[in-house]
Amino acid sequence: MPTLSAWEWFFAVLAALGIGISKSGFAGVSLVHVLVMAHIFGDRLSTGVVLPMLVVGDICAVVAFKRHAIWKHVARTLPIACIGVCVGTWLMTIIPPTAYKPVIGWTVLVLVVLQLWRMWKPAMFETVPHSWPFAAAMGMLAGITTMMANAAGPVMGLYFLAVGLPKYQLTGTSAWFFLLINLFKIPFSAGLGLIHTNTLLFNAVLVPGIVAGLFFGRWLLAHVPQRLFDGLILGFAAIAALIRLGFFEWVRGL
Repeated sequence: MPTLSAWEWFFAVLAALGIGISKSGFAGVSLVHVLVMAHIFGDRLSTGVVLPMLVVGDICAVVAFKRHAIWKHVARTLPIACIGVCVGTWLMTIIPPTAYKPVIGWTVLVLVVLQLWRMWKPAMFETVPHSWPFAAAMGMLAGITTMMANAAGPVMGLYFLAVGLPKYQLTGTSAWFFLLINLFKIPFSAGLGLIHTNTLLFNAVLVPGIVAGLFFGRWLLAHVPQRLFDGLILGFAAIAALIRLGFFEWVRGL
């Protein structure tokens, strides 16, 4: 079991709640647990720490939303996303540890921008052709970002919005897509030494937080405007990403 301070445990529990909430349809929340766990465990190791927790959240989401899934969209994106996972694994072996922090920061920041674009200009995605090249490009990007940062939620949210999925169908389809892609990632993360006994014990402690977050997210999905909620979450994620990129240190140096 990792040795954490009281504050680190507090933020870890919040991250677990965030995973559950994100699996209920609030994709923007997924960027927060990426940054929290990267801060606690380091950018590279955190990807393996978070992965089993994501699988737990995916299983819960599939149970809750399975009847809403549209399988044709899973079938169009999942195979190329698996190739993206292989590409992401290769990138993780060649990127030096000192460079990984800005990689996570830039990944999250770009995904924040994409998610904001999705929220503010949804009409721009409604006219995207339902073509295989578009599905393949989004699947590849999702595979790479989910392997390197567990941060593909906004990418697939953009794709599912572009093909016109309503809120509950988007959540159900996302649940199956991410359960399958995250299960596929486990051998790769284990092979990189990112999943081991200590991380699994840590995951087990936080499972109740993930389940609680899913139930809370289901309540939010029915009662809170998703645009407002995602906007607040993305704002915090953007600030956290800028901190990881050293932006505020640069501003203070001016």
